[in-house]
Amino acid sequence: MGIRGHPAFRDGNLVRYCPVLRLPSVLIYHMRAVLSVLGGAALTALAAAALNGCTRAESQTSAANQSVVSAPFTNAMSTFQKPSGAELKEKLTPMQFNVTQHADTEPAFRNPYWDNKKPGIYVDIVSGKPLFSSLDKFDSGCGWPSFSQPLAENEIVQKDDRTMGMDRTEVRSKTADSHLGHVFDDGPGPTHLRYCINSASLRFIAVEEMEKAGYGALLGPFIKAGLYKPAARPAAETEKK
Repeated sequence: MGIRGHPAFRDGNLVRYCPVLRLPSVLIYHMRAVLSVLGGAALTALAAAALNGCTRAESQTSAANQSVVSAPFTNAMSTFQKPSGAELKEKLTPMQFNVTQHADTEPAFRNPYWDNKKPGIYVDIVSGKPLFSSLDKFDSGCGWPSFSQPLAENEIVQKDDRTMGMDRTEVRSKTADSHLGHVFDDGPGPTHLRYCINSASLRFIAVEEMEKAGYGALLGPFIKAGLYKPAARPAAETEKK
């Protein structure tokens, strides 16, 4: 597939779909001139590499590894102790390991959760700590899961990132120190933030599985939104109360 066939070129505007590519217009003009001399193959290679992420590096892992989501090491109710690098490498897929531990980037539009519309929460793939909710998820068009806010601010750590010649804000999980992605100020109201997160850093817990998985305390907003109906309690239990 040629680069013009990539979903990010739906309106012919690559910059709109990946804010990491917000380069000065003069620079883009000269880049185009150089690429016109090098030929279409060079343009395809460069643009394809750029589309592969908005974090520090690009992972070369195959698409097959991207869709495999391993089980977390713990759940919300467990006391977490970060495993060794060797154990993480054994438990996680290559993509999950490279993204969370080495700040790699999974390919845009070719990851499990960018277009996931099911209700539920997203937890850290390493620690199991809740990070984001589907109630705050929106389609930013960038090809990665995007959220307007985290579930718990104290579980998100922000760091200045000046790699790749840009000034960005990296987001990591506090408990496991997993690289998650970056946060931008071009999101919807009221926060106007867009947390651009790698699917490989996350595990999705569907709303109907949350209580069983130990995340029942977070069901309130889903009940209020009419997305989950608690199971009726046995009559005997109701009478006791």
